[in-house]
Amino acid sequence: MLIDVDLDLVRKYDRPGPRYTSYPTAPHFSDAFSLGDWETHINTSNETAARPLSLYFHIPFCNRLCWFCACSMIVSRSSEPMKKYLATLHREVKLYASRMNPNRKVVQIHFGGGTPTHMTPDQIREVGTMIHDTFQVAEDAEISIEMDPRGLTEEHILALRDVGFNRASVGIQDFDPKVQKAINRVHDAELVGRVLDWIRTAGFNSLNLDLIYGLPHQTIASFEDTLEQIIAFEPDRLAVFSYAHVPWIKTHQKLILPQDMPAPEEKLRILKYIIETLTTRGYDYIGMDHFAKSEDELAVAQREGSLQRNFQGYSTWAGTDIQAFGMSSISQLPRAYAQHTKNLELWHSAVDAGRLPLERGVALSEEDAERRHIIMRLMCDMGMNYAQLSEDLGYDVRDRFRTEFESLDTFEEDGLLSRSESGIEITSVGRLFIRNIAMTFDAYLEQGQERFSQTV
Repeated sequence: MLIDVDLDLVRKYDRPGPRYTSYPTAPHFSDAFSLGDWETHINTSNETAARPLSLYFHIPFCNRLCWFCACSMIVSRSSEPMKKYLATLHREVKLYASRMNPNRKVVQIHFGGGTPTHMTPDQIREVGTMIHDTFQVAEDAEISIEMDPRGLTEEHILALRDVGFNRASVGIQDFDPKVQKAINRVHDAELVGRVLDWIRTAGFNSLNLDLIYGLPHQTIASFEDTLEQIIAFEPDRLAVFSYAHVPWIKTHQKLILPQDMPAPEEKLRILKYIIETLTTRGYDYIGMDHFAKSEDELAVAQREGSLQRNFQGYSTWAGTDIQAFGMSSISQLPRAYAQHTKNLELWHSAVDAGRLPLERGVALSEEDAERRHIIMRLMCDMGMNYAQLSEDLGYDVRDRFRTEFESLDTFEEDGLLSRSESGIEITSVGRLFIRNIAMTFDAYLEQGQERFSQTV
């Protein structure tokens, strides 16, 4: 399916906005959400064993600083911080496990960072064994990890498979040497190819590659070379992110020189090239910055209306609670989000004292939950069925959100969506602007705008 990108529309709609991995979004989390509040929500979620679990583990350490990075990470070349971190992580898992219904099945596990493969192979096996010994992990569980190809060995890959990992996401960003030097992340295609061979030989079920556009020195010509090399690797999925330059939040991004950044017009042309190329080379545009082969379960789930969205991005698992571990990690229960402290020492101290390391969170009101449902269905289904939504929410959705639906007129006039008596369908071009469309239903939009990246 070819998607022809209109650059005038991109200019019109490119504004700060949420990525909607949650609703309310992270700027609306508050320290007024107490540990007692969090314990109450945990207890409520454990009243039945039927609701499955998704586990997220944040491993913050990296060998070196990538200057574009906006993650919660710590540069460490010593082995001691990781040893201490994993020991505390083990105790934190026990704190949460003691509060959980032991009969709940874990259907998803994800390791993010930082660089989770900063762990040694032996540490990977130890953490994996600890997880399987503590929780009931389903036989068909999706177990994924983010990887930096630099420093990886085949032993890392084999250790991951030994403890059940079956999905890999490898950070590439760009293959152009000039771009890599400007972001302090240097590796070549030969190294990446070798790592991907190890992953496939080990029997991983799915491979995702990450790219970033809008980096210093990128041009459409240079990115054409990168994308052709990436397509030749035949990944199952691609995440192609827009670089978010927020030096007022991530001060190390000041190391990226303004004069090296591509002009806005060039960045838009790169985006246009990415979408138009991938959608004619066997990849479905899932939405935002995600692409998947047409036969991939992510694309299949979207076509079937069962796609989900959470802090790990798009997912095929519905009805799961996310329990997160590690500093800065975010958990999600049916009516609450909770984030751990971002300060490493405070995280250690809280766990050592036997306390859940909560820093902030939010409890959802009835209206929050309703708006979240609408936004998430839009983000995942690329459309809206009025009858289904009304049945889900227990009232006529068009009547309850009449003002919001009237505000969609401009999007329809610009060809981003079409409306009928039964619902709304986002057009192929409109998928690029799905964040803007979803923002129509966000009651908190004008608060925390400075924390959001550009929608395109």
